[in-house]
Amino acid sequence: MSKWYPKKGRVIFHVDMNSFYASVEMAYNPELKGKAIAIAGNPEERKGIIVTSSYEARKKGVKTTMPLWEAKKLCPELLVMRPNFDRYRTASREMFNILSDITSFVQPVSIDEGYMDITDCQHLGSPLEIAASIQNRIKSELDLPCSIGIAPNKFLAKMASDMKKPMGITVLRKRDLAAKLWPMAIEEMYGIGSKTAEKLYKMNIFTIKDLVEADALQLKRILGINGERLQNRAKGMDTSPVDPDAVHEFKSIGSSETLPEDTTDYTEIRQLFSRLTRNVVRRMQRKQAVGRGIQIMVKYHDYKTITRSRKLPDYTDNESEILAVSMDLFEKHWNEEPVRLLGITVQDVAEKKDIAQQLDLFTYEKEASKEKLYKTIDELTEKYGKNPFKNLGGKGLDIEPRTSFQKDFLNDYRDRNRTNEE
Repeated sequence: MSKWYPKKGRVIFHVDMNSFYASVEMAYNPELKGKAIAIAGNPEERKGIIVTSSYEARKKGVKTTMPLWEAKKLCPELLVMRPNFDRYRTASREMFNILSDITSFVQPVSIDEGYMDITDCQHLGSPLEIAASIQNRIKSELDLPCSIGIAPNKFLAKMASDMKKPMGITVLRKRDLAAKLWPMAIEEMYGIGSKTAEKLYKMNIFTIKDLVEADALQLKRILGINGERLQNRAKGMDTSPVDPDAVHEFKSIGSSETLPEDTTDYTEIRQLFSRLTRNVVRRMQRKQAVGRGIQIMVKYHDYKTITRSRKLPDYTDNESEILAVSMDLFEKHWNEEPVRLLGITVQDVAEKKDIAQQLDLFTYEKEASKEKLYKTIDELTEKYGKNPFKNLGGKGLDIEPRTSFQKDFLNDYRDRNRTNEE
């Protein structure tokens, strides 16, 4: 097996579930197999955006993030289903359990994908044999398809897993780059979004090969340190390890929500900011975390998106303070155009146990004076299920806000593993 397992290098897998949400629904209800189905939000509201779709639907042009009306136009027979996140979490846990049976070096990066370092798994066979075993086991036990990329590093493994879907296994070695990787369009490279691609187009960089051959100084001038990083990856260089503990790290906690209709109504906007803040603070308290930065995101009716942030003098998890800073940022930067989506993110997050704040006498007295009030509010919140002193009388303020499911999953994965370790 030594020819498959280099003495100095690594053997990395990227396991990527195919059309995950739709595939889970098909596994749950086999009658859906072979049909064009899509998972979307509330079909009655504009929030009906395609989250994912089956390959049958994709053949008709249905794509992720496409508005539901457009998808229906392209594929009239499309079956639209609301997401069932509990079902997806369960399937994901089972999938990662299968990966963990192979090696302890598993790094989840979202609910439906993760990296594995199988360098020390020679006793289980060749990388191709191990990949086939994983793929077959996930299919037979969970009835779910996946694709697996095999490479000497994480970046190449990620690129490889996208090369053949569904149910593909692709090996991407450094000697294969000129034939397999470099001819690809630059926007197909992992880590390059639409804005970065536009900057690269202006530099006459249209393929990954163009990026490899580009002037390094010009890349750094246009893209900063990210230009150097992207060029190194295009050359097949990526030293980042498969880190099982990476899921334990969190630097920010955020929440966003699309409004039912574009609005300039300040009251409605403030109510949404209040809901988002409450949700972020609830998650921070659950994780015993505090943060030192506040960032808001505003998406306008024309899809133009801005983010504005502010650094705080001290760590906080105080709902009133976070809301006040968020509203101040919004009021200073809102162009009074109709708003489509709002988001709040608390940045520079750290766990309370890791923060040794030096309090002067006045700060101590201020915080101590609030402690009994906070305790009473928490007790009443625990008893009645919501804070009885906040947002009284606000229409619709008790609606459970929506969050990033991918981030929530990773947070749950981290918390579950910590519980298991304890």
